[in-house]
Amino acid sequence: MSTILSSKILEQNQFSLLLNANINIVQYNAIHIHFHQNLDMPTQVENAIITSKNAFKAIQNKVEIKQAFVVGNKTAELLKNAEISIAEKADYGKNLADIICKNHAEKNFHFFCGNKRRNEIPNILRENKITFIETEVYKTTLNPKKFKQEFDGVLFYSPSGVQSFVQQNKLKNTTAFCIGKTTASEAKKHTENIIIANQPTVENLIVQVVKKYRND
Repeated sequence: MSTILSSKILEQNQFSLLLNANINIVQYNAIHIHFHQNLDMPTQVENAIITSKNAFKAIQNKVEIKQAFVVGNKTAELLKNAEISIAEKADYGKNLADIICKNHAEKNFHFFCGNKRRNEIPNILRENKITFIETEVYKTTLNPKKFKQEFDGVLFYSPSGVQSFVQQNKLKNTTAFCIGKTTASEAKKHTENIIIANQPTVENLIVQVVKKYRND
């Protein structure tokens, strides 16, 4: 029976998908999220760029958003549940920035992000002379933990999760299951054994694990 490690605590239904496939799973939170308090930001925003669920949770009920430009299905779902209009959605930050440049170059934006945000969005917007304000609304800190056993696979959900894991562990012969290309690019610094989800969702990542290890 294969044993995998999830670098974040899964929801019960996600956990069950692995158990039902006869896969052992160990889980922990490789990173911690800290929301900033007493932020200096407007109470109303015309065009908000939101690239993660954490960015939205940090400003939820604090900022009224007219329309949002979003990365990821799960983030979009969160905003829809809050009855916020979504103007554009993409799977990756670079794709979203390209869409903004092509279709919304005349608008002003407010980019809500974390301390470890990637450079694609601000760089592309600046290169195309699109006006935006950036506000860091949460901080990601690493939570490294040493594991004595070697796992058949490790599930990674962000580049920070990879960085945290490799501080005290090696991937060696372990397969790194990565939620997307940006996470995979970080994992590639440590292993060639990488499988990337077809869609950047936890559920699809689990599908890849089940395909590889079901009933081993």
